[in-house]
Amino acid sequence: MVPSLPRLIPVLLGCGGAACGGDGASRPASEPAVEGPLAVAVSILPQKYMVERIGGPAVSVSVLIGPGQSPLTYDPTPRQMASLAGTRMYFTMGLEFERAWLGRLRAVHRDMRVVDMRGGIRLMPLAGPGEPGDDAGQDPHVWMSPRLARVMAGVIRDALVEALPERRELFDLNYRRFVDHLGQLHGEIREILRDLPARTFMAFHPSWGYFAEEYGLRQIPIESHGREPGARSLSRLIDRAREERVRVLVVQAQFSRSTAETVGNAVGARVITLDPLAEDYANNLRLVAEALAEALRGGGAS
Repeated sequence: MVPSLPRLIPVLLGCGGAACGGDGASRPASEPAVEGPLAVAVSILPQKYMVERIGGPAVSVSVLIGPGQSPLTYDPTPRQMASLAGTRMYFTMGLEFERAWLGRLRAVHRDMRVVDMRGGIRLMPLAGPGEPGDDAGQDPHVWMSPRLARVMAGVIRDALVEALPERRELFDLNYRRFVDHLGQLHGEIREILRDLPARTFMAFHPSWGYFAEEYGLRQIPIESHGREPGARSLSRLIDRAREERVRVLVVQAQFSRSTAETVGNAVGARVITLDPLAEDYANNLRLVAEALAEALRGGGAS
């Protein structure tokens, strides 16, 4: 449930006691203002990783959805919304909860610039191109592709340069380093996923579509928009898993394994847990690739 905005307005505006005026809050005219890091907010931890890599010490990044939380069930608390007071820039990722409350917050906090971090990236259907249910909506998990992360890095660099033009040299340097790192990461993952005996996996919550597309894998979704399949749909999925000889089933760390294990037990597939929302973005993508490669080759434990 979205918090009542009128209740939050005084806190969001940072008004309380002397903070809204009065001798106690006034700065002496002779004392210069101290410019600290640019206050930036993001929705999820992988965004925080990227913004910090490019902004360096010139930014201070806060994130709303912390470890273990899911964007599908997340509801910002009044304290979290109030913490955005003084934020100069918010990078969005097209997540559902952003659409529910961000517009209202912008109406109150007019000085906060909102930047779509996706930068015009072509979005795929949430269920995957050509998969049943490919009209379920657009897939927001663009950060799972290092190639698309390069696009987002450019969006971050440009937005930060516009906000702090005097730090352009820092942002340009960090951008180039980050893009080079993403290129190396892409090569590592491509090598990890080379020559697999199988390339199809089922996913409880389809978070891996862009990753799969980039590395020649195929994701078959078990659910979308946080909905678990009913008995009839589950039976069809089990039949399809048998037909496609699926041997790996991926569960997102923020979700229950129960449905996935039901399908896995029925078809003899290995169930593995992966996290698309981990903060250590680059290392996490490498771990995802290694876990998938091991499972698709038939190794490892459930």
